[in-house]
Amino acid sequence: MSTATRTDGVRETHVADTHDLIRVEGARENNLKDIHVEIPKRRLTVFTGVSGSGKSSLVFDTIAAESQRMINETYSAFVQGFMPTLARPDVDRLEGLTTAIIVDQERMGANPRSTVGTATDANALLRILFSRLGRPHIGSPNAFSFNIPTVRASGAITVERGERTKAEKATFTRLGGMCPRCEGMGSVTDFDLTALYDGTRSLSEGALTVPGYSMDGWYGRIFAGAGLPMDKPVGTFTKKELHKLLYAEPEKIKVEGINLTYEGLIPKIQKSMLSKDPEAMQPHIRAFVDRAITFTTCPECDGTRLSAEARSSRIRGKNIAELCAMQISDLAGWVRELDEPSVAPLLTGLRHLLDSFAEIGLGYLSLDRPAGTLSGGEAQRTKMIRHLGSSLTDVTYVFDEPTIGLHPHDIQRMNTLLLQLRDKGNTVLVVEHKPETIAIADHVVDLGPGAGTHGGTVCFEGTVEGLRGSDTVTGHHLDDRARLKDSVRTAAGTLEVRGAATHNLKDVDVDLPLGVLCVLTGVAGSGKSSLISGSVTGRDGVVVIDQGAIRGSRRSNPATYTGLLDPIRKAFAKANGVKPALFSSNSEGACPTCNGAGVIYTDLGVMATVESTCEECEGRRFQAAVLEYTLGGKNIAEVLAMSVTEAEDFFADGDARTPAAHRVLGRLADVGLGYLSLGQQLTTLSGGERQRLKLASQMGEKGEIYVLDEPTTGLHLADVEQLLGLLDRLVDSGRSVIVIEHHQAVMAHADWIVDLGPGAGHDGGRVVFEGTPADLVAGRSTLTGEHLAAYVGADRSR
Repeated sequence: MSTATRTDGVRETHVADTHDLIRVEGARENNLKDIHVEIPKRRLTVFTGVSGSGKSSLVFDTIAAESQRMINETYSAFVQGFMPTLARPDVDRLEGLTTAIIVDQERMGANPRSTVGTATDANALLRILFSRLGRPHIGSPNAFSFNIPTVRASGAITVERGERTKAEKATFTRLGGMCPRCEGMGSVTDFDLTALYDGTRSLSEGALTVPGYSMDGWYGRIFAGAGLPMDKPVGTFTKKELHKLLYAEPEKIKVEGINLTYEGLIPKIQKSMLSKDPEAMQPHIRAFVDRAITFTTCPECDGTRLSAEARSSRIRGKNIAELCAMQISDLAGWVRELDEPSVAPLLTGLRHLLDSFAEIGLGYLSLDRPAGTLSGGEAQRTKMIRHLGSSLTDVTYVFDEPTIGLHPHDIQRMNTLLLQLRDKGNTVLVVEHKPETIAIADHVVDLGPGAGTHGGTVCFEGTVEGLRGSDTVTGHHLDDRARLKDSVRTAAGTLEVRGAATHNLKDVDVDLPLGVLCVLTGVAGSGKSSLISGSVTGRDGVVVIDQGAIRGSRRSNPATYTGLLDPIRKAFAKANGVKPALFSSNSEGACPTCNGAGVIYTDLGVMATVESTCEECEGRRFQAAVLEYTLGGKNIAEVLAMSVTEAEDFFADGDARTPAAHRVLGRLADVGLGYLSLGQQLTTLSGGERQRLKLASQMGEKGEIYVLDEPTTGLHLADVEQLLGLLDRLVDSGRSVIVIEHHQAVMAHADWIVDLGPGAGHDGGRVVFEGTPADLVAGRSTLTGEHLAAYVGADRSR
């Protein structure tokens, strides 16, 4: 009971219900400046502020991180050994924390066996359904799983009958659903042997062209130990020798007294490279895979990943592969028509799960869609599905821009879901920039006033109305509305697309204008990305800049990725009369203790690797002697600790003047990344920051057509205007810019709009409008037109 009645009849609150706030005192993570906030529990709180103001540092790196750390400490020491070691956030005091569930934008895994169905347990429910109702009946749910192979074994068993025992021969079969030809991958590989070796060379001369297969190390000894001729050109190998080199099954060999395993080149490549998602590969590995291996649909299972037995069992004429290939909104209708009392609870759970996809705006997906192909926004909403039917209450849900990838039409639906989670008695914390979502907040925390070192303070705490009237950057821009341009540019040509049929596109013909700012829009799942990936990407002069992960090691940072570090190292070397290599933490200047990583990684065997700051260099990554060399009064570690804005001023003039570095820094500032530090790890960047970093690095290239995928992701309302200025400069410099975007300010600023729809999945895939933004607003013939008209105030002026 939340209340009690005193003897005088007055009701009083129970002391347990007075803990209604999450209190943060003295938070100093990253750029936070000793801030204090009080967040109401069981309410929806939105954190806003310009990019880099400290929102994620407060919500994710302080509140959610400490909640997860404290939960991990409740497990036994043995279990904790298998979990990552979490450091305590830099904060004086945290009170009132509850269990935190983080729903972020990270793409879902790099496992090629993971699909939308396996990630949400929808496949598990379907497999149970088929094991009960499928005809013919073929076995347990495992018989319908493309991740479980069929296993057959035979041998002698001992049978006891009374006092006698008898050996009998028996055969066992465990039926799995995996297609034996493609091993549940849906595609088979064909190797171009000329890309694996140079037939004119011998193995000892480096005939193998597979990355990492150098004959100088153990591979040379293993091949020799396996009996392969090392000094004979591979092109002259006998059939037996070539088969052993390429296809040999694993066999035990002894090399220099050490027991090792030799395996043919192709099966080894299949295990070490092809078992990974291509997106997770290092660039040189992926380049080799793209060059040497072709992927074709498995002829045996036709890409369904399932065995013939699994495909033979049907319910009402449909097998499980056909159901998984259906659009989820259609599958939900099919399941609703099933009326089987014997599996009623199962059907109820499956219906609720499938309906959740539609509620969250993902009804256009199919269960067999590989999880790695989902965008950041789709991945985040897919993770939400498992929480919508959860019985948990009084937990803290943490969302990172849940409106990413959503058309204005879909944002209202997302808002409803966030409010549903709150109304179940949960605390909902949302990092967000969209005014439509800020508007539904019970409480707002605005951080700033600027980014990086200029941010990290609480500028406002209170209601949305209070924010609207506050003297903050967010308050000033909350009601901003872009207006349609008075005049639009004239196209200098067209990029013709004919018969586009990728995914849900329905034989689309469209002319994308060149020399202008063209916006491609439409509801989520309408076919925008399919049009670009299937018909535009790969053409001469086209540079596609998406939000995918930037490949690189944990040593990579903005300075190394953009090539900024090269002119900086040369400037340091010239000023001090030493070699440039001294100013690289990956080369001669690296701290010998941590090898330039700045941290020491301690491998504790079965326990999680422990990461600790290097005591020798104190995290600065360079030898002490290197830090004595300066440029403009700063050493290399101090320069890498600078923000882009600080470095831009530093390299502009004086002793440190370096025009080459200044140009790169100017591009980084242009794309709104002035708050990033030059040495910040790339793994800490958001999807929007990664995309803008790619844009900055590629602005110096000679691409003629730039394609950007939602560049407003992660941008504050005040920063969108800066982005529009950058897009205008790109167009005015002679480039063509095509933007996939939902933000109405970008649509209003466009010269030409192509609107896809009218719906998502098979309800989309058509061009429903082509023309200027003014024509789109005047006609209001599409969902985009209606929302854009409301945004620019056309309805108010009618």
